[in-house]
Amino acid sequence: MTAAAKLQSVRGMNDLLPAGIGVWHRVEAALRDTAWAYGYQEIRTPVVEKTALFTHSIGASSDIVQKEMYTFIDGGGEDLALRPEATASTVRACNQHGLLHNQQQRLWYLGPMFRRERPQKGRYRQFHQFGVEAFGWAGPDIDAEVIRLSAAIWRRLGIADVELQINTLGSPSVADAYRDALRDYFAAHRDALDADSARRLDTNPLRILDSKVAATREVIAGAPDIRDFFDAAAAAHFDGLCDSLRRAGVEYAVNPRLVRGLDYYTATVFEWVAGDQLGAQNAVCAGGRYDRLVENRGGRPSPAVGFALGLERLVELVQPGDAADGAVQIYVACAADSADAADAADAAAEAVTVSELLRRDGLTVAMHCGGGKLAKQLRRAAQSGARVAVITGLPGDGGESTGATVQAKPLRGQGDEQRIGIDALAAWCRKHI
Repeated sequence: MTAAAKLQSVRGMNDLLPAGIGVWHRVEAALRDTAWAYGYQEIRTPVVEKTALFTHSIGASSDIVQKEMYTFIDGGGEDLALRPEATASTVRACNQHGLLHNQQQRLWYLGPMFRRERPQKGRYRQFHQFGVEAFGWAGPDIDAEVIRLSAAIWRRLGIADVELQINTLGSPSVADAYRDALRDYFAAHRDALDADSARRLDTNPLRILDSKVAATREVIAGAPDIRDFFDAAAAAHFDGLCDSLRRAGVEYAVNPRLVRGLDYYTATVFEWVAGDQLGAQNAVCAGGRYDRLVENRGGRPSPAVGFALGLERLVELVQPGDAADGAVQIYVACAADSADAADAADAAAEAVTVSELLRRDGLTVAMHCGGGKLAKQLRRAAQSGARVAVITGLPGDGGESTGATVQAKPLRGQGDEQRIGIDALAAWCRKHI
């Protein structure tokens, strides 16, 4: 590659540009506010973890581990990975810092994840996830809470075309018995399975239920139903979840073939599925229980439940906001065009003073830099997306700028241009943005 070669981003790892970042800020704020409203606290974990954390947590037979993880050996000889999901990292952090010793925790996270899969709409190699994890509660009430939290996100963002699908894998003993029954059933139909499903038959036959291959789907239609393997405890937990959702007015559909692609799930599993906006990749949020993961990762036994949602997919579902969403609100220009250096410096200082006063009042301000004629500055103001231009350096009645007043000019037809005092400027601007 020559020095002049034009470098591009890595395939499947996308830039977020200023023109589109406003909706991301709006979505991220809604996620944070909803989590806080439910009493969840933020946790941040490293992007790089030891590879063994994921191979032992997610499952060596999962597609993520077998095909999709970015792994490397660092200079010290450690086998490391870019995190493909955050539940395992959250469990590791809780165990490492003693957060689960005789404690219950409600946690949330937000950040980038990495999987080397074929990029397509809603699925990228670097993607962003928001998730919640609740540790220390064994009953179905906490399962229902995390689902209600996810439903609150859709309401806050005005998303209506999503459907909740739920299922249960039962207790560990139920899941084990069901897994054995599936293995026997699919073994009798091995020749009709696609290659990936045939491989899963010997590792985790539950994952065959997630196949999208038409011929395999025909075999799946006759597979055993997990509800036939329920014991009293598994039935009571699932019935409790369904009852809690009904009482809260959360609509759902039971999907007995719903499984999750990670080996650590037990009991409750669920997905929120979008309409046709996202194409084939239509699961926007998914989660469930993972009661054995904390102990399997070296901690004291602790029941746990959570979910994760992909921001790239979520942003696709959010209606565009105001055209100025994420843009500056006010553009400060300076009218002074003096050959006198002292006068020019005074005028520039006045623009700085006005800009800082507005910012301290909570407004978003871009101040013109680089000088130039006022007409050019106002063209820049319009291009910036601002709704108001504030012009400093204009002469007063005595012909000189006093710094006590400025000219305020609406840029989107929302009022008349006015001369206004500095003390009243912020209030006036708020009425016109």
